[in-house]
Amino acid sequence: MQTSDDLASAARLAIAESPSGLVFCERAAVSGFRHIEVQILGDTHGGVRHLWERECSIQRRYQKVIEQAPSTLQDRSFVARIIDAALRMARHIDYVSLGTFEFLARCDAGAPHEFFFLEVNPRLQVEHTITETLTGCDLVRAQLLVAQGAAFGDAALGLDGLPVDPALPPPPRTHAIQCRVTAERVHSGWSLSVGRVADFNLPTGSGVRVDTALLHGHAAVVGPDFDSLLAKIVVCATTWGATVAKARRALADTRVVGVSTNLDALRAVAASDDFAQGRCDTTWLERELPTLLREGLEASRTLDAAGFLQEGATARGSADLVGASNSAVVLRKGDAWTLTMMAPENVDKPSGGATTSAPTQPHHLKLLRVLRNEFPAALAAEVAYTTPSGPDPVSGPQHFRLELAATSASSGSIMAASKHRRGDASKAGHVVIPFAGRLVEVLVDVGDVVRKGDVMCVVAQMKMELEIRSARAGRVVWITEAEDGEDVAEGSLAAELEVEEEQRPKL
Repeated sequence: MQTSDDLASAARLAIAESPSGLVFCERAAVSGFRHIEVQILGDTHGGVRHLWERECSIQRRYQKVIEQAPSTLQDRSFVARIIDAALRMARHIDYVSLGTFEFLARCDAGAPHEFFFLEVNPRLQVEHTITETLTGCDLVRAQLLVAQGAAFGDAALGLDGLPVDPALPPPPRTHAIQCRVTAERVHSGWSLSVGRVADFNLPTGSGVRVDTALLHGHAAVVGPDFDSLLAKIVVCATTWGATVAKARRALADTRVVGVSTNLDALRAVAASDDFAQGRCDTTWLERELPTLLREGLEASRTLDAAGFLQEGATARGSADLVGASNSAVVLRKGDAWTLTMMAPENVDKPSGGATTSAPTQPHHLKLLRVLRNEFPAALAAEVAYTTPSGPDPVSGPQHFRLELAATSASSGSIMAASKHRRGDASKAGHVVIPFAGRLVEVLVDVGDVVRKGDVMCVVAQMKMELEIRSARAGRVVWITEAEDGEDVAEGSLAAELEVEEEQRPKL
């Protein structure tokens, strides 16, 4: 929400995400506040332990980007109060299994030291890796053992040597940072980057851990339905300064080809003095974003020039599968093919040796008119098709409209690129969907008169529902034929407006 005028729309979206239709309001603790969370483990015998705290202040739109453990808060007695609050809540509710107790905390010089409870996440979290690095405890294993009745005294849990209570003036002697590498266009509003991951390189070395589902030789496709996370890069060292330096090196060694990523932003954050000095609150990333993106882009270009990222193969320079506007394959009117289809058991047999009844005579396909050429992602054409058992020579071949979409991408939004009308952002009357996603609803109809800034439709992308607004006032003369719940591609036309030409000043 940007202004009070957006309150109704924001409330509607919030209520839509609540299964019960209920929402609650809380104080906005924003300026100068850090996001601190405490990892709790409770056993089935009434025992509750903490595994130190994590800090997740580097975030955008409340989505975490970089996490670290322990926090960079200098007042450890203040941190102890937060950990104690988490432990008291966990004991009060007889908490069992892993849980993350989250808080907003502020302890700036000259301001009151205060913290507020946010929520409990009763599950393993994405950033559990840095707690494992900090403590040496396998959290996944510990969670499973506790579920089977293990108590804290069981050596198999791996909790020996960890603190029992928050009276812990000395912090852990290890520091850890996790960077989330995601498929997003950070220079285009952090929109999701849909497409196939063609190649990648991830860092290695002492104190470097990478959690990813990417495998060389196996296709990986980013679609609009799930989280855009590609990899978690986790680094650790014995001092905070050494950990930051290692994060910079690990990000310099990382590249992803085929989709755009947030690497520019990650590199800029890791290189900043504010991050190194522990001066980042929850609003820092968005405040500094324009400068960070410029610096991150320059840092990536420097790596390119030095050959670290293999020039010409970086994610920023590669086109997404959906966004490709020019086909690498030139197809023209008059191109024709002979197609032979036979049973697999007849492929290696000499001519005439086929025993199956299926014919092996050739089929013929000829392009009469190319309507859209984004092959291999999409192709639309008028064709003449002749089969061995087709019409007689008098009637000639059959004419068809051929529409091809790359189903190998496993993404409905990619197929949608050839299904829905494309928009042109340079046209005043076009309301274009700027990212791939799933259409939630269209809020206007043909004939409606809309004002500048009115919401035209809502599109869901991963966890969020995003509003597509009109950039101009006008009358709706066309709306998308996509149904609610249907995938829409980046660049799809949501609506077309009849707009009045701007009045030119009289000379």
